Amino acid sequence: QVQLVESGGGLVQAGGSLRLSCAASGSFFSVNAMGWYRQAPGKERELVATIRSGGSTNYADSVKGRFTISRDNAKNTVYLQMNSLKPEDTAVYYCNGAPGFTFWSWGQGTQVTVSS
Repeated sequence: QVQLVESGGGLVQAGGSLRLSCAASGSFFSVNAMGWYRQAPGKERELVATIRSGGSTNYADSVKGRFTISRDNAKNTVYLQMNSLKPEDTAVYYCNGAPGFTFWSWGQGTQVTVSS
């Protein structure tokens, strides 16, 4: 069973940047498409970005042009670079398999709070 540990969240002013990391145990990580998700208070969890094992990426319209997902398979880590942050980006961010791919238990997530 792969374990996922997210980190890098924090409090930032609107317009600022954060870089999230997700470290995964287990060798299967490197061949699996991965995704970053977020859940704002009172809302359902939503998909933010995905990255295939070969590096191709997709983004939700709400973050396109501001967020960049990347991965380092040698380190079993996936990243989310978030620029030009907005208050509506405030949420707990999680990583896991991309939709349609192998999925594991959710980690604890990392809180991102963007002040206006």
